[in-house]
Amino acid sequence: MRLTRSHVDLPLRVGEEIALPEDVAAHLLRVLRLQVGDACVLFNGDGHDYDARITAVGKRDARASVLAARRVDNESPLRISLLQGIARGEKMDWILQKATELGVARILPACSERSEVRLDAQRAEKRLAHWRGILVSACEQSGRASLPEIVAPCELAQAAGLRAGPGFILDPEAGESLTSLRGAGLRECTLAIGPEGGWSPRDRERLLAAGYTGLRLGPRVLRTETAGIAAIAALQALCGDLG
Repeated sequence: MRLTRSHVDLPLRVGEEIALPEDVAAHLLRVLRLQVGDACVLFNGDGHDYDARITAVGKRDARASVLAARRVDNESPLRISLLQGIARGEKMDWILQKATELGVARILPACSERSEVRLDAQRAEKRLAHWRGILVSACEQSGRASLPEIVAPCELAQAAGLRAGPGFILDPEAGESLTSLRGAGLRECTLAIGPEGGWSPRDRERLLAAGYTGLRLGPRVLRTETAGIAAIAALQALCGDLG
């Protein structure tokens, strides 16, 4: 039986006993009904899964002994950064969840001229914590042991300057297509996906000035929650680990 993987933001070392975070303990004990002596799998984002066993339980807490470490080698050879114009509520959550499942390495949430979501410093901090929770849950489910990096929400010009590798803007009329990248030895790239209203002319100028170029993904205009996920899947099939 496959064991549920639980993320803990703690150092994990074989042979040591740790106090499980309260939310992890509650899930393992009250949802999964684990008891003293039962096995579980922990990870902290360092690229390993840690086999563990519950050693003590209380009303709100639990302890576990770390028994073994196993390197998890399921990261894509293609390192994709997703520059995502911030979308509303559940759309953004869905984008982050699916991008993580598909193996994205880094996420750059960006505020642009047509963004419908505006975040002050306090809201941005809360939203970032919420998004990190989405990434953790997606890693737990998908088997990833390395968490994607996610930067704090920032203005488009700043996010565009964080480009790694070639930068691409999806454009149905672009001369270069995804299939033209086949065999190009691409190992790193950044995809820039606009919010619900798309990129404004000034947004596109900022991206072009930062070195981004148009890339065609079929003849149709895709919604923000479709475009990035479709492009990531296609790039992973062409240059990454899908297929």
